[in-house]
Amino acid sequence: MRLTLLAAACLLSAPIVAHAQATDAARKLAQDAIIVDTHIDAPGVLTDKWADLAGAHKDREFDYPRARAGGLDVAFMSIYTSPRQDADGSAWQAANAMIDGVEALVQRHPGKFAILTSPGDATRLLEGGRVLLPLGMENGAPLQDKLENVRFFFDRGVRYITLAHSAANRLADSSYAAEKKWNGLSPFGREVVAEMNRLGIMVDVSHLGDASALEAIRLSKVPVIASHSAFRHFTPGFERNISDEIAKAVAARGGVVQVPFGTAFINPDSAADLQAQFRARVAFDQRNLELKAQGKPQEDRAAFEKAWEQAHPVRSSTLAQVLDQIDYGVKLLGVDHVGIGSDFDGVGGELANELKTVADFPNLVAGLQSRGHSDADIRKILGGNLLRAWAAIEAGAGK
Repeated sequence: MRLTLLAAACLLSAPIVAHAQATDAARKLAQDAIIVDTHIDAPGVLTDKWADLAGAHKDREFDYPRARAGGLDVAFMSIYTSPRQDADGSAWQAANAMIDGVEALVQRHPGKFAILTSPGDATRLLEGGRVLLPLGMENGAPLQDKLENVRFFFDRGVRYITLAHSAANRLADSSYAAEKKWNGLSPFGREVVAEMNRLGIMVDVSHLGDASALEAIRLSKVPVIASHSAFRHFTPGFERNISDEIAKAVAARGGVVQVPFGTAFINPDSAADLQAQFRARVAFDQRNLELKAQGKPQEDRAAFEKAWEQAHPVRSSTLAQVLDQIDYGVKLLGVDHVGIGSDFDGVGGELANELKTVADFPNLVAGLQSRGHSDADIRKILGGNLLRAWAAIEAGAGK
């Protein structure tokens, strides 16, 4: 049985203030529908600073009480590793440590959390008010050069892999890099896509350069997803967001584009800053690798990040901009191919004003209702589409 909003809210040590957008009808639908968010960066935060997310934590955007208050059922935990960790060889260890952290959370609180490895198990595991935690690997760096590591991480629960992140890796090009290494997938990347298809791991084209994304879609025998990609229509020149061409290719194969809530994806000025920031970081890391090879002192990362932040002020974004993204996706692709991938706990709090934590999903529902989406279509956007695509990918495994 699902927890009611009132019961969930009572679990909080401090009250959750509902925004004006959240109507009673929106709260009811948020609690009744299965909400699937394909990108929450809680694992990385857990390894930096442990917090027992079974209780409320004011410095986190995802925890159990807020998830129950907002109606969130399925929260993909992002196993993120950086290009720097890829370069220094620590990505394997970092990914396993994050998975250990999620497992520890579940083991401590089996009545509140469960790891989800198959969409067919969702209904059963949701009984009792659990929040389900499937795993998504953001950046294929932990695979190293070993195809057998795809199976290793499948066995650890990983059910999607974002092939690259903010720099080219062994598999694919990043959208952030000005110069492309592979102009598609690498030979190893092609093998990895085939192995992911064989095992039933979702291929995620978020973060990929356009040529890499298109080749991954073309090669995949089953649907692919974009786990957290806004539409480039609103941010021209920002390759990190998905182009109409690639979005249509995802939809044509039965996949879904999951819209994020981060300001950097939905505010054009912030998108331009983010593009420049990642390119500057890659250049910074490259300089430090060269300095290290020469036996010279390396530049200070904290000073670099501080200087960047001072030169680039934080901007704001709104629920209306998120709704614009969803409306555009529905018009472009059809309602069966759009979902949500918030990026909670992954963008430093720079989120749409009315979508600051997982407790705020009723605001999104109210916004969709106000724009004329039927409750049946809203259920698809909230999670039905992703579960359908995931089931198709699982069904295609081994074929």
